[in-house]
Amino acid sequence: MALSTPTIQIVPVLMLFFFAFRYNDLHVFELQEPTRVIEWIGEKSVCVAGYENSKKNEILQLLLPQKLYVKEKQGLCPERDFKVERGGFSDRPVYSLRHVPNTSLLVTSGPPDSSLQVWQLAAEDTDVVKSVSTIPTGNDSKKPWAKIATTLARTPCVLHGSRVNNVQITEIESKKNIYTAASSISDEVSGLEFLDCNTLLACCVKGQLCLADVRQPQSPLGDTSVPSALSGEQWCMGVSSGLQGSDVNAPAIARLSSGGQLTLTDLRNIPKPLKSARCKVSAASQSAEFLCVSWAPVLDGCLAVSGFNGTVHIYDTRNWPVSGGETEPLFSHKGHIFSGMDNGGDFPLVTTHAWHPWKPRMLLSAASDGSLHVWDWAESHKNS
Repeated sequence: MALSTPTIQIVPVLMLFFFAFRYNDLHVFELQEPTRVIEWIGEKSVCVAGYENSKKNEILQLLLPQKLYVKEKQGLCPERDFKVERGGFSDRPVYSLRHVPNTSLLVTSGPPDSSLQVWQLAAEDTDVVKSVSTIPTGNDSKKPWAKIATTLARTPCVLHGSRVNNVQITEIESKKNIYTAASSISDEVSGLEFLDCNTLLACCVKGQLCLADVRQPQSPLGDTSVPSALSGEQWCMGVSSGLQGSDVNAPAIARLSSGGQLTLTDLRNIPKPLKSARCKVSAASQSAEFLCVSWAPVLDGCLAVSGFNGTVHIYDTRNWPVSGGETEPLFSHKGHIFSGMDNGGDFPLVTTHAWHPWKPRMLLSAASDGSLHVWDWAESHKNS
């Protein structure tokens, strides 16, 4: 099987000059086709996948350049490009991709329906990402594509659903349904997460948060409203591992709206938001499907926002104004705008981003022109 290889892109001189003092590291790559998923596979590699409707789409497992995954300080590294470890082809667009922790399994979803595809990262002696099975979700072709989350728990499971009233948990290998949410809410889901092996969280496109405990079969998902002033906007969410300075490891939820509103919520007191602020965006998101907000895993109080244009903004939530007005970003990555300048036409749109698991200020970001950036901004540099 012939697999395309991500290639390093020649960075324009102007771009090098512009970024010279803003970054500790900046790596600019170009994929054969754009991706809207960046999923970590262990500590050394990520998975990306195409999302075009009219063709077969590649699923690639990419080994990061050595410099980006060594934990100790190191001099010159021989590998300075991504390396394709494994790959396969999907007959449908890949809108979501999740790795099942501590296994070789991947689960993907995408249009035209809400079914799930299960893949296996093959053994070391082959480079194939193998299609294993399909998890059907009924015959309703009108269901939107399913949002997904995975967990190992006692057995590999996937949390999936397109609307609140069809959210369920399925054992991946047996395809046995082990939980179905009993809810009358038919709103479309924008994101799903396991908070632990027994608790799940759903975010609706209208902004409501819905919480459920799988130990209570058929338990209804709860519903929390958003301010009426923000109705009509579309929302996504990001879940942190815990609250800074808290005695209880309670996740904090960040919700991002298509108008640029950010709201932080403590799950121990869902009705009352912790903080709220408005991102510094010139206009509402043109394509709400690419909205993305994520917490930094090892940088206290920081989160990243993308999907409005060709930039990724970093915000320090500890410095948000009490008034809840517009807040300035701690840092803005504008590299995708510069890397797309020579292509003509519209500037590329950032489709997704992901934090490095242990390097505090390093992120990966992808855009609609196929560019894939890995960047570590200088700690001393702040910008508007």
